[in-house]
Amino acid sequence: MLNVIWLALIVISIAVAAINGRMEVINQAAFEGAKTGVTVCFGLLSILAFWMGLMRIAEKSGLLELLARALSPIIQLLFPDVPKGHPAIGYILSNMSANLLGLGNAATPMGLKAMEELQKLNADKQVASPAMCTLLAINTASITIIPTTMIAIRMQYGSVNPVEIVGTTLLSSFGATIVALFIDRWYRYRHTRRHR
Repeated sequence: MLNVIWLALIVISIAVAAINGRMEVINQAAFEGAKTGVTVCFGLLSILAFWMGLMRIAEKSGLLELLARALSPIIQLLFPDVPKGHPAIGYILSNMSANLLGLGNAATPMGLKAMEELQKLNADKQVASPAMCTLLAINTASITIIPTTMIAIRMQYGSVNPVEIVGTTLLSSFGATIVALFIDRWYRYRHTRRHR
């Protein structure tokens, strides 16, 4: 559906520009957009490479394993139906760690692997399990300590203080995560009551 909307916007803008005799504006906007896209991508690439490297160092040094052990009680509380030591737990922790650092692009593959592992535990393959719904809620809201991607974009566009959003991002993402977990628990409670 989104592809149709984008296509409609492009076709309408070209038609309006042609009717008004302003096709040069469309050409200029297309080239400027491509140039901006490449510039932003290079800026983000360097930041993502840096943080992915730090994540790899943390993994090799055992810091992620230490973090996993520290977060294990919280994970068991959030995902009570996932057995201890299951591979899904490791992927969930990696996903959450990447989201904490604002690395949404790095968190996505780990989130997908966690979903694959959770699907193996799912009794009804046609319906998402409660654990899958919880992961989706946490991943979507996600507490972010360092909004790396946004800081990189702000630096790219010459912000005077690109890190000034850290406090507000932390506050809003914390609030969003609490609300997401509350709603998840409410639906989980309704689901278990209905299937008793």
